[in-house]
Amino acid sequence: MRILVADDNRDAADSLAILLRIAGHEVEVAYDGAEAVHVAAWFNPRLALLDIGMPELDGHDVARALRTRTTHRTLYLVAITGWGQPKDRQLAEAAGFDEHFVKPIEPFRIEELIERIARSDTSS
Repeated sequence: MRILVADDNRDAADSLAILLRIAGHEVEVAYDGAEAVHVAAWFNPRLALLDIGMPELDGHDVARALRTRTTHRTLYLVAITGWGQPKDRQLAEAAGFDEHFVKPIEPFRIEELIERIARSDTSS
């Protein structure tokens, strides 16, 4: 699967990207929100894992920007954040995220998500 990982914490972004590449996925990394929008434009990911608290554009702004582009209508967006209160989840949903994961994330949860997306792609 083509996956965009966006997080201003370079270690977190790079570690997640390595795990996803080892699992066989094609991954691009962005270290801020503006870069995430730029990378998504040419990479055309199926899944984007976006940190909420990024500089330039935060994850909510990135989600809104990606949702407005017709090429990204099938993009599955996941908020990855340290914020997990009901209000935080509502803000993520309003910005266009499909899911909201609170850090730290167990890698098996991401693989389960990828498998679910892949199953839905083959059934549609």
